[in-house]
Amino acid sequence: MRYWLVMPAAGAGTRFGAATPKQYAPLAGRTLIEWALAPFLGDPRCAEVVVALAADDGIWAQLSLQNPAPAGPRLRTVKGGAQRSLSVRAALQGLAGRAADKDWVLVHDAARPCLARTDLERLIDAVTSHAIGGLLAVRAADTLKRATEDKAGVTRVAQTVDRAGLWRALTPQMFRYAPLCAALDAAHAAGRFPTDEAQALEWQGAQPLLVEGRASNLKVTTADELLLAAALLGAAAGEGVA
Repeated sequence: MRYWLVMPAAGAGTRFGAATPKQYAPLAGRTLIEWALAPFLGDPRCAEVVVALAADDGIWAQLSLQNPAPAGPRLRTVKGGAQRSLSVRAALQGLAGRAADKDWVLVHDAARPCLARTDLERLIDAVTSHAIGGLLAVRAADTLKRATEDKAGVTRVAQTVDRAGLWRALTPQMFRYAPLCAALDAAHAAGRFPTDEAQALEWQGAQPLLVEGRASNLKVTTADELLLAAALLGAAAGEGVA
């Protein structure tokens, strides 16, 4: 099989608290986005990678990954949008004329640098024979609280939420090209902006497959999580984990 990789990377990462977008934060000798792209750039099944960047992005051109190995997939960029789903749709539009309607598209976060090769294989193996598509996810393990906030801005527990059947969505998420485009178009036409690709398909009545992945496939949103990602990458390298 072959697939296409789409990566939204137009966000500013305001919660990260750095002068540059978090996807360009230094991490174990590379930038965060370089780690996020590495599993796909090294996969011969990946036909092409399209990264959606902010219009004023001035850092991407400085990255060495713009000249991947000749055996690797092509790497292109498009102008992203103000919302994640708009960036994903722009990247999908960048594949028009090359990706067939039934081709698989994987969408991966630029801020997820710790995707294990075994998780990527598990996702592809599970989803390839599925009618809709699916995503990596992990079962909710912590006790979950629903919060309420009073007029003074004080946050309190409103209730404890039963975690049975609850999962945390990860990426990559894997869907057919045409249905994913159609689901995002329908959402945007209705003024809705899904927080992940699975939600757009869910709004169309689909039930994507959940494929259990590793909790170490974290999304970096804070400086502390960047430190955790560095530790995870170091541990994986030391143990030879793929």
